[in-house]
Amino acid sequence: MYWHITADVDEFLAAAGDSLRSRPVENTVLLTVTDTLRRRGLTAYGADPAVFGWWSGAGGGAFVRTPPRGAMLSAMSPAAAEALAHALCETSLPGVTGPDVVAEAFAAEWHGMSGATTRVSGRRRLFRLATLVPPVPAPPGKARTAAEDDREVLLDWMATFQRDIGEDPIGGAEFIDDKLSHGGLILWEVDGVPVSMAGGTRMESGMVRVQAVYTPREHRAKGYAGAATAAVSQAALDAGAAHVVLYTDVANPTSNALYQRLGYRPVEDSTTVEFPYA
Repeated sequence: MYWHITADVDEFLAAAGDSLRSRPVENTVLLTVTDTLRRRGLTAYGADPAVFGWWSGAGGGAFVRTPPRGAMLSAMSPAAAEALAHALCETSLPGVTGPDVVAEAFAAEWHGMSGATTRVSGRRRLFRLATLVPPVPAPPGKARTAAEDDREVLLDWMATFQRDIGEDPIGGAEFIDDKLSHGGLILWEVDGVPVSMAGGTRMESGMVRVQAVYTPREHRAKGYAGAATAAVSQAALDAGAAHVVLYTDVANPTSNALYQRLGYRPVEDSTTVEFPYA
């Protein structure tokens, strides 16, 4: 029982792909990130190439890391998480994100092994759409697919969205261009003016993840985010998605309540643990 670590995305998918695809909801991020790396190259998310790994022991497990970010962990046993901490001990790892129990087991072992400081920096809740319930009454306006002419507005919104959620505003252009290339951004507009956006990933294993739901401050509290989310969710269903999922910040009761009103139901929580002095 040990970890196999590689920089070869095809080797990783040959070994771990079937396992990840068997649970596309829980593995939504690993699947979509790996698909992006396969299509756009191992440096799609940064200057250094991505790294992948899978656990050969009971229960399986996998991780993907896109430096300079931390590692994204799938479900795995605490023993596998602890073994992974040892397997990555020679790397400059800034943190991990994974299901609560997995992230906690990894962080505890990392701290015990290296003495490094650990800090929980965020907790997310994964939701899966049960039955879509569009807002009633719907707010004024209508949905449409974003086009190239919207790019400058979308770039500005994306940078503000990233700052709002505590991320560095980097990679926004690549994100927007990718979404435009496959019709993956929906705009809600009123009298021809965009007032909110919501994105969706490419379909992977019958799954689409809703992303980047954003409304500029001057247009908030009018129901536009809910309408945009319902529209992108319906677009995913119309395209044949069997699973439509999204993440929320556990600490944000507004977004958690909104998505549940639309028909999303909780699946699991995940934790991000940072190692500030790694």
